[in-house]
Amino acid sequence: MSYKLVIVESPAKAKTIEKYLGSGYKVTSSMGHIRDLPSKGMSVDIENGFEPDYQISPDKKKVVSELRKLAKSADEIILASDEDREGEAIAWHLCHALKIDPKKTKRIVFREITKPAIQAAIKSPRTVSQSLVDAQQARRILDRIVGYELSPVLWKKVQRGLSAGRVQSVAVRLINDREKEIEAHAADASFRVRANFDVSGTELPAELDSKLDSKDKAHSLLQKCLASGFKIAAVKEKPGTRRPSAPFTTSTLQQEASRRLGYSVRQTMQLAQRLYEAGHITYMRTDSIALSGQAISDATKHIEATLGKEYVEARKFVNKNSGAQEAHEAVRPTNFSLENAGNDEQQKKLYGLIRRRALASQMSPAKIKKTEIHIPIEGAEEQFVAKGEVLIFDGFLAVYGGAKDDVILPELSVNDSLTLRSATAREIFSKPPARYSEASLVRKLEELGIGRPSTYAPTISTIQDRGYVERVDVEPKNRDVWVLTLSEQKISESQDEESYGGDKNKLLPTPLADMVTVFLSEHFVQIMDYGFTSSVEQQFDQIADGDANWVDVLKAFYKDFHPLVEAAENVSRAEVSNMREIGIDPKDGKTIFSRMGRYGPMLQKGRAEDSEEKPLFAPMPEDASITTVTLDQALKMFELPRVLGTDEDSGEEIKANIGRYGPYVQIGKTYVSIKDDDPRTITLERALEVITDKKAADKKKVIAEWGELRILNGPYGPYVTNGKKNARIAKDTDPKTIDEATAKEMIKNAKPGRKRRKTRKK
Repeated sequence: MSYKLVIVESPAKAKTIEKYLGSGYKVTSSMGHIRDLPSKGMSVDIENGFEPDYQISPDKKKVVSELRKLAKSADEIILASDEDREGEAIAWHLCHALKIDPKKTKRIVFREITKPAIQAAIKSPRTVSQSLVDAQQARRILDRIVGYELSPVLWKKVQRGLSAGRVQSVAVRLINDREKEIEAHAADASFRVRANFDVSGTELPAELDSKLDSKDKAHSLLQKCLASGFKIAAVKEKPGTRRPSAPFTTSTLQQEASRRLGYSVRQTMQLAQRLYEAGHITYMRTDSIALSGQAISDATKHIEATLGKEYVEARKFVNKNSGAQEAHEAVRPTNFSLENAGNDEQQKKLYGLIRRRALASQMSPAKIKKTEIHIPIEGAEEQFVAKGEVLIFDGFLAVYGGAKDDVILPELSVNDSLTLRSATAREIFSKPPARYSEASLVRKLEELGIGRPSTYAPTISTIQDRGYVERVDVEPKNRDVWVLTLSEQKISESQDEESYGGDKNKLLPTPLADMVTVFLSEHFVQIMDYGFTSSVEQQFDQIADGDANWVDVLKAFYKDFHPLVEAAENVSRAEVSNMREIGIDPKDGKTIFSRMGRYGPMLQKGRAEDSEEKPLFAPMPEDASITTVTLDQALKMFELPRVLGTDEDSGEEIKANIGRYGPYVQIGKTYVSIKDDDPRTITLERALEVITDKKAADKKKVIAEWGELRILNGPYGPYVTNGKKNARIAKDTDPKTIDEATAKEMIKNAKPGRKRRKTRKK
């Protein structure tokens, strides 16, 4: 049977497209990239024009074999991978793997998986765009060079397993620099004054139009309020509007899905991919904020039919970012009339967000009436201002939401008298810059022109997987604030406790991030420079447009980059470790340093080169870092391990210390975690208590025991062990019925356990 073979990227997309094309077409999937640079080795011949050694990925050999069989029997081959640089590269690699000419093979593109779009694409095929392929492989090869030349430098100078990258290292720098800004922030205090007035039995809240910079000034102003009469000086009313935002680009979708739905960047892209493959939305990797003429027409017709003509305002959005790439539409639904789509609740929520945003972009602005009432204070330059806002016409908010409750002010006129019920001056503090969330980091990267929409999700995942960044909840701190209250014709002062500095789901740098950022910023300025990273993206755009040669771009980059790699070989590990001199131990005159060690921040007493004695090491206090630890804090850490006393029964010493996994007490070979106690202050009695509890808990685990051969209760059920090998006990077997001979036989027949990779506690 003759057929035309259409090759797409994913199986889900293949099923949808085959349904639209009907008989005469066979649609299959390449399952993403089929050829790439091998995972091991550089695989780029730098001396011969940066020639890449592309190979069929081991897990794709079977896929390629099946594609070759189908291609042999096909009358025609049509490549239909995504319309972006990655998709173009996939089509080009398919040509080479299937041994077909990319200059003659048909290539179709579409921005939505709908029947009209697929049929239109089939009618107007093109061939593979070599300029788009060159742009993709320029990025791939440049990033491979950076990773494979820079990462080994970090392995030698910092620790094995680290990685560096053109975009990921800059992203880590952004997060690390922001944390330093927060640490350096000195909070400025001021006083915000709020008042409540009485208007014929109705309350009118107002706020002073400026902050006061001291408690004395706040007190003085309240004194003036005591002596003042109050009249309305001005009533200002003016109309206002709120206009809808443009439809989603990739990055704005990631940001809004985080803000409204709580989705991570990676989660948003995975859900959007499924919605696209099912034909519910247009392509989700795009910089464009424009909708096609047909999409605008469909949206406005739906709005008029469901809400009325007054809600319609068709508009075309133009991207002000000259670096925006690709000719895609914004992310939108393929059918505006379809209110719900998706296979699960998460997909449905994301689809609803995309649909509402696209519809709102073609709707009328919301109309608002804003009111300001100005209330002077006798003898003061400052005045109170009461603000009201009433929604007159909801417009796009009828679909996209976000309207606040009306703040309705009482009807008042100039010279109307008011009675002051109360006034409060509360101390407030300036806030440091906000920590980055995943969404705000995406916004910053986009603002700086670093990376592209398709790179943000994997970049943010990588910097967390590598241990440079943690997504955490920051515990708030408490502080006292002054509160001055004017009530019943007298002023009182008090202090109130407030929490501050708490954060949810924020990206925080680890000590490793600080260490690597400092090293790279000093020795690889080119890689860590925001402007350079952005300019490289612009060069990739020029390659895609046919205005630059990809080999020339790589040559120019490598000429400046490689000498930096060679120079970094001469940097000592001590220099890289951020070693900071804290002070001198008065007992022995040795210098104490804070530095980065193999397992994180640590303290060191003495230098290896100073004498024959080896340096002493101690853990970093939990509430300190390399840059903030004080000499007093450090000296207390060198008091560890503390000998608390001896066990009366065994005569063994009992010690308290801090190890890789936190504080503990030790007796013989028994170690007991004491996370709720401080090893520097824990008493012998308390240590004996936790040791006794641990031994009692361990005894409950032992079902039977013959020397080193034991039957234990484990987290996944009972098992036999000799300390080296474990043997599971079947669920229907009572472990108490197993004798020593049976246990030995079970261990003999047990398979050796897999070696587990060591992990480091962050």
